[in-house]
Amino acid sequence: METLEQLDKEVFLYLNDLQSPFWDAVMIFLSEKLVWIPFYLALIGYLVYRYRKQSILMILMVVVAIGLSDFVASGLFKPYFARLRPCHDPTLAEAINIVQGCGGRFGFMSSHAANTFALAVFFNLVLSDRYLIFKIVLVTWAVLVTYSRVYLGVHFPGDVIAGALLGSFWAYVCSLGYTILLNKYPSFQR
Repeated sequence: METLEQLDKEVFLYLNDLQSPFWDAVMIFLSEKLVWIPFYLALIGYLVYRYRKQSILMILMVVVAIGLSDFVASGLFKPYFARLRPCHDPTLAEAINIVQGCGGRFGFMSSHAANTFALAVFFNLVLSDRYLIFKIVLVTWAVLVTYSRVYLGVHFPGDVIAGALLGSFWAYVCSLGYTILLNKYPSFQR
């Protein structure tokens, strides 16, 4: 376990050191929760327009996936494991680049990673293949938001990888629930 933790720190230091003023601004933007509100509203609007009644079930299940991901990451794992964020780790104080703030004290698992992957993976599982470009955009968005957390110095790579896996797991579970409910209540189908 110590070897894995040391590798996580080394990879973190390498990725966190790839700094520039341009990328600082980009990563702060990507990591900011409120800037994505227009994206979420546009997504909801499109789902309602395209899927009508079925969109209610889609939106409900993706919210459940995100809610479960966030609760498990922030409500259970962070306090249980109590792993300091890199920006709070005194052994890294001399080497770390903190771009903007630090966040809470503990970082395992990353809620940003869990939540973005819950959304991206859910829609990758429930939308048809004719939305391939949109699916790729969602996964790319999730990866960039997740990477921004390491770049900004607030999460180790292991924190974001575990968060992405957690979000993907809940997305899968909720996509199964979506399919079951859609089959059980056909009135939701358009």
